[in-house]
Amino acid sequence: MENITTILVDDEKLALNRMADILKHFKQINVISKEHDPEEAIGRIVKTKPDIVFLDVEMPAMTGFDLMKKVRGNFVFPSFIFVTAYNQYAIKALKTEAFDYLIKPIDIDELRECLERFNHKRNHFPQIENSCLSEREKEVARLICKGKTSKEIAGILFLSKHTIDTHRRRILNKLKVKSTSDLIARKD
Repeated sequence: MENITTILVDDEKLALNRMADILKHFKQINVISKEHDPEEAIGRIVKTKPDIVFLDVEMPAMTGFDLMKKVRGNFVFPSFIFVTAYNQYAIKALKTEAFDYLIKPIDIDELRECLERFNHKRNHFPQIENSCLSEREKEVARLICKGKTSKEIAGILFLSKHTIDTHRRRILNKLKVKSTSDLIARKD
């Protein structure tokens, strides 16, 4: 399993520390930050673009759903996994396209299954693999779907940012999507 970057968001510091301790059992997980203030969490998520955000539903001043909406409004699309003691929000989480919903106390086997599904999902792009894209365009499209910027992709592939921007435009045209956000949203 590839390394997975994550940010934890919960208004209870004890819950944050407990989740961080559980994630230490998974060597591929890199906890970038533990945030107890949702507003600060939004800034950190937008800045660092983690692969996963583990977050609580009920927090003062802002719900986990509000936080998710604000992050996506900044064109940052990590996978959101709700970690909460309340099961009544599960349907809403699915409707808002959260990746998963875990009930506290966390069952380590459920968490392992969740992380395995995440790893499979982030490396499986049927819309891209079965398309008319060239091999280089597929490579760029996979990196776009992993949330990489043109500058980051250019560095990874040893190409210029201008070349990557050209590939982005061609990919959008060939796949008939209006934006990279649409491409990311439709990668399944």
